[in-house]
Amino acid sequence: MTSFDLSFAKQDHFALFGLPRSFAVDRAELDRLYRDVQARVHPDKHAHMGDADRRIAMQWATQVNEAYQTLQNPLRRGRYLLELAGHDPRIETNTAMPAEFLMEQMEWREAVAEARAGGDADTLGELHQRLGKETRAQYEALAQAIDGAHDWTRAADIVRQLMFQEKLLTEIDEALEAVEA
Repeated sequence: MTSFDLSFAKQDHFALFGLPRSFAVDRAELDRLYRDVQARVHPDKHAHMGDADRRIAMQWATQVNEAYQTLQNPLRRGRYLLELAGHDPRIETNTAMPAEFLMEQMEWREAVAEARAGGDADTLGELHQRLGKETRAQYEALAQAIDGAHDWTRAADIVRQLMFQEKLLTEIDEALEAVEA
């Protein structure tokens, strides 16, 4: 990237780091590429320049940080790939979920609430481990839907389900913190 090459700002997150558009991302390589790009655009590198150039450097650094945060997080990466493919997962409007999935979510939440109320850290840890395993399987299914089958409808369904699961994992973490405090 040359100094203040404005085409840099028009790149998608993957192109910004020279990565292929893929759900599968080598985290160590992404981290290395992030450090390399961030070192080139960091505002401190441009502190000696004029106000306009410093603002552009700040915008670049912000874009690089946003791109990195998106690509390092599998759920955000999946949503971003859907966006790039022109497929809106309709997160806010499409609340249709398989009845079995919704029932399972209710059961999970009840179990978490009971364990939290009972101060049962062991059960909460067990629930976290089981849900973590299910969530990892969902991420594998998402990778297959995106990278393997290019099935954007299926990928959008999985992303919506993962949002529920990730939220529940956070709730379990919070319950564990409360119980262990």
